[in-house]
Amino acid sequence: PSVLDSFALLSGQLNTLNKVLKHEKTPLLRNQVIIPLVLSPDRDEEIMRQTEGRVPVFSHEVVPDHLRTKPDPEVEEQEKQLITDAARISPDAAQKQIQSLNKMCSNLLEKISKEERESESGGLRQNKQTFNPADTNALVAAVAFGKGLSNRRPPGSGGSVQSGQPGAGTIIAGASGIQQVPMTGAPAQQQPMLAGVQMATAGQPGKE
Repeated sequence: PSVLDSFALLSGQLNTLNKVLKHEKTPLLRNQVIIPLVLSPDRDEEIMRQTEGRVPVFSHEVVPDHLRTKPDPEVEEQEKQLITDAARISPDAAQKQIQSLNKMCSNLLEKISKEERESESGGLRQNKQTFNPADTNALVAAVAFGKGLSNRRPPGSGGSVQSGQPGAGTIIAGASGIQQVPMTGAPAQQQPMLAGVQMATAGQPGKE
């Protein structure tokens, strides 16, 4: 309620001020001249506080700029030229120019937003991790050092059959290793037969 009361009071005062300024007997403020009464080269803390630190002193150097009521002559001439050029353009031509300008601005904003989206998506793709470091380290350790690999031999590898010749044992072990892949779906009866063939073949060079 206090805020609403204050707002109502301010609104009433502003309406009263507007009525006074719009009255026909009120002179135009643009015809009034503001004369600085005190000019000092010393630092003024009150002016610093009112201008939020922008104007430290109120001297003869800053007064013409801060109390100026008209722009520079060059700026005024450019403004007059722009007003004259604008008055020469017909309403239809002005509307077409406005539409073309709005279209150009819309296309530019769309391109800028598209580039921002692409840059954001590219950054997300670059930051997204596409591999698991733990799995990579485990794979490297297994390939380089054999870490995590099993030392067990498959069944029927010839471990129960001992041969007197080291070369025959190597051939038997290799033959049993070859049998594991194609004979996975074969009956268990065929495996000893093949193993026996390999063993006999391997033992023939040793016979006299």
